[in-house]
Amino acid sequence: LPEQAARMKKLQEQDKRQKVEFRKRMEQEVSQFIQATGEPRRRFQPMNKIERSILHDVAEVAGLTSFSFGDDEDSRYVMVFKKEFAPSDEELEAYRRGEEWDPARAEERRRLRELAAQEEEAELERGPAPPGPPNDYKDKYRHLIGSDAAKAAARTMEANKAYGC
Repeated sequence: LPEQAARMKKLQEQDKRQKVEFRKRMEQEVSQFIQATGEPRRRFQPMNKIERSILHDVAEVAGLTSFSFGDDEDSRYVMVFKKEFAPSDEELEAYRRGEEWDPARAEERRRLRELAAQEEEAELERGPAPPGPPNDYKDKYRHLIGSDAAKAAARTMEANKAYGC
């Protein structure tokens, strides 16, 4: 039992040392990212939960915004953004769906949504449609009775005294 405890302690120390080394490496990468002027965001390789939490902490301390993306535990990765380039909700949704963010396409979608909203507003201003059937009932039965049947029937009708005419 004492040797098992010693082995366990050695493993814990090794694990702790690896985490400290990983944190130092991430601090260096984040520092390089901050100094890179033409880079608004950086995507890191997929990593496990503990490594992601360390990277999120490093990013927060450095004054950056960070998000994790990916569905299963093996493919989740972290993206770090400079504050002035913080992502919009649409951009985050695109990353969550696993798509690349395309500002031009997003602008086109936004424009289409605005047009739809304007059309809806115009529809509301016009008010409800006037009451009545949406189509002419005669059109519905035209194939059965023809277009002249009603006129011909009206001409041939004779007065009937039994009905008070």
